[in-house]
Amino acid sequence: MVDITHKSSTLRKAIAEATVNVSSENTIRLIEQRQIPKGDIFEFARASALLAIKKTGDMIPDCHPLPVEYAAIRYSIMGLQIRIEVEVHTIYKTGVEVEAMHGASVAALVIYDMLKPVDKQVEIGAIRLLEKRGGKSNESFPWAGQLRAAVVVCSDTVAAGHKQDVSGKLLFELLEKQGLRDIAYAVVADEPAAIRERVEHYQQAGIDLLVFTGGTGLSDRDVTPDTVAPYITRDIPGIMETARQYGQQRVKTAMLSRGISGFADRMLILTLPGSPNGVRESIAALFPQLLHVFQVRENTGH
Repeated sequence: MVDITHKSSTLRKAIAEATVNVSSENTIRLIEQRQIPKGDIFEFARASALLAIKKTGDMIPDCHPLPVEYAAIRYSIMGLQIRIEVEVHTIYKTGVEVEAMHGASVAALVIYDMLKPVDKQVEIGAIRLLEKRGGKSNESFPWAGQLRAAVVVCSDTVAAGHKQDVSGKLLFELLEKQGLRDIAYAVVADEPAAIRERVEHYQQAGIDLLVFTGGTGLSDRDVTPDTVAPYITRDIPGIMETARQYGQQRVKTAMLSRGISGFADRMLILTLPGSPNGVRESIAALFPQLLHVFQVRENTGH
């Protein structure tokens, strides 16, 4: 099975369709008058579709078991065609497209089985996905390449040349994967004066997104959040709360990060942990949804 441990649970929806074609108007009349010998085809198919939706992970080897939080089966008749529509919702890490299609296909099979005694030419038509929502695949920010960003590594050992930077370079690469193209890069020691200089420099340069990595822990030299805080003109606490919650589900010490976030006038500042895993998890938790803040900024003028 595909690894989805890095994903966040979000609201995901899917609608699938299946069709069953009959050969005569008499079959349609029997269906509408509830005179099919095996019973009400719609009620039987509905119950079977609900079971199929819930059992998708058991039947399709690479599908993850997931919580089904809403399911609806709808029918319509157009001429000699019965149209089955199945809608499924979940709040989880992966989508429900296969669940919806599995439900629609089983409903079609049940209807086929119940109609074959009265219509020897009944057949199942197309089974297809009509709509899916949720997850990162629905997020599109083609204008992200126009943003100007900067990565600042806060580390005494890296600044002194005693250790190679890993987290900052990883952060640079991860931001590029989010569509950012104009990204500055700098390394500073864990010194308030050096951190302040970078904030003020990038403010004057018109940077849109400034991301620090390192200095968010509990040692005496971890001063990044404390130094950055006076520059924040509009706090956005939910950003780092989300990053900490995401990290806490994977590493129990994530709660100890003191990272902060917010706008310094028109520049968004994030202060991320200094470890590669902390950087990777923070970006996975925050992007691409975080890019919405720049749309809000432009719309409000803040």
